[in-house]
Amino acid sequence: MINATTIGILIGSLIIGLCIFIAVTYNTLVQERNKVKEAFSTMDVYLKKRFDLIPSLVEVVKGYAKHETDTLQEVTKMRTVSQQGDLNSAINSEMKIGDALKSLIAVVEKYPELKANTNFLDLQGRLSKMEEEIAFSRRYYNGSVRVYNNQCQMFPFNLIAAMFGFKELSMYAVESERERNVVDVKL
Repeated sequence: MINATTIGILIGSLIIGLCIFIAVTYNTLVQERNKVKEAFSTMDVYLKKRFDLIPSLVEVVKGYAKHETDTLQEVTKMRTVSQQGDLNSAINSEMKIGDALKSLIAVVEKYPELKANTNFLDLQGRLSKMEEEIAFSRRYYNGSVRVYNNQCQMFPFNLIAAMFGFKELSMYAVESERERNVVDVKL
């Protein structure tokens, strides 16, 4: 026969077990959210490095392509806009900078002497390496977001996530149809 002490111990054990489950689940969600923040910060560092290369690239191109001011102004404008906003607006701004840089590289096609300029070649190489690092950091960011979002959506983690206000995060995705198409760039 079950007495009051046994029932008290069972209820106490259930409450302690539930508290431990909630604490472990909450801490796991916090850990995964922090991994997403770290991944975004890593990507942001590479974006900042690319961002810092833009003025040098624009200056080198400006010397050769004096009448291409619209493209140069667009690249400079996108660089200024990217310094404002939250995570989603930063991702959108970064994509616009990528588009503007593609336009700038397209301008370079018209100037063979610019393509042979050692300063431009150096900047182009650094920019190319930076783009590879950005692509890697985007994959890392998206992987971190995937794990975090899975935990926010899957039972029983979703109960704790909803209780404590953990929200799903956006993955980095290509928005522009132009970026989805394969482009043959020859420099």
